[in-house]
Amino acid sequence: MGGIYKVPTNSSSDRHRSWARWLSIILVGIGLLQPGGALQSLAATAPQPGVSEQEAVLSGGCFWGVDAVFKHVKGVVSVTSGYSGGSEKTAQYEMVSTGTTGHAESVKIVYDPSKISYQQLLKVFFFVAHNPTELNRQGPDTGTQYRSIIFYTDGEQKEIAESYIAKLDKNKAFPEPIVTEVVPLKQFYPAEDYHQNFLERNPDNPYIVYNDLPKLKQLQEQFPALYKP
Repeated sequence: MGGIYKVPTNSSSDRHRSWARWLSIILVGIGLLQPGGALQSLAATAPQPGVSEQEAVLSGGCFWGVDAVFKHVKGVVSVTSGYSGGSEKTAQYEMVSTGTTGHAESVKIVYDPSKISYQQLLKVFFFVAHNPTELNRQGPDTGTQYRSIIFYTDGEQKEIAESYIAKLDKNKAFPEPIVTEVVPLKQFYPAEDYHQNFLERNPDNPYIVYNDLPKLKQLQEQFPALYKP
């Protein structure tokens, strides 16, 4: 990341269309989408009326794109880019970028469980926000700071995450095994101000155009019932 963009060797738009078609087939196959593209209503993922706002912390590569995706998910109240997995003294972009701090670029999602469930957030995380089969990298970004992680805040989140990953692997939802870590959240440290809401403030940034804007289109196409403008 860091403002440096590597021009892809293949057409980004062609790859996006191919990825979207493949995902649609897979989602239909494992019962997450109806053939027409509508999200299936599953009792296990139903929102919880009467429950106050909750938090989810996820890491899936550069936080610019993950932040932008979840800001367009219904039921999400706020999204903050930051760092998790390391100490407070190393929670700075220049240090995290070395890949030696233990931190991963992360997002803290505050959501309304009466409108969206934790498992629905995980569906977006796995099928739109990032590629959970890439180890210590995402797209053009490499290093442990870009690893795929679910930081659970309690036992329920841990159980949901581990069960969902097992289900996806069993159903071969992806061509390669999922490498996403499931670990307890120790602390989340907000990133510098210039990283917050980056896509909305920099829509013409080449990195955003090639890597992140396609994710918003994919969210709208694959999960229309969860998408908010």
